[in-house]
Amino acid sequence: MKIKHFYSHLIQVNDITLDLGELEMSQEERLHLLSLLNANIHSTVINTVLSQLNEKEKKVFLANLLLNDHEKTLKHIRENSKDFEEKISDAVYKLIKEMQEDIKNVKKLGE
Repeated sequence: MKIKHFYSHLIQVNDITLDLGELEMSQEERLHLLSLLNANIHSTVINTVLSQLNEKEKKVFLANLLLNDHEKTLKHIRENSKDFEEKISDAVYKLIKEMQEDIKNVKKLGE
């Protein structure tokens, strides 16, 4: 089941999901790696947003996040952070590229 986050519309994981599909592993291992990927993406996004906010706004952001109120969270970030969508996209893109490089290295080891 795919979990929706306030940033879901900014994130594209299809390519890395396909890359993981090319590795020889059990379904359980694949699901575990996808879970780790999602956790890393979530951490990257949260860190990126928090780095853009002052202390007061960080507390509001985290409170909205805990409430799982996507609209309120997005509105708050838009009002208090410049270019946050681009910053999130860039940070996640870098993370996924690093992971794809790791997958490439694993494939080489298996050859």
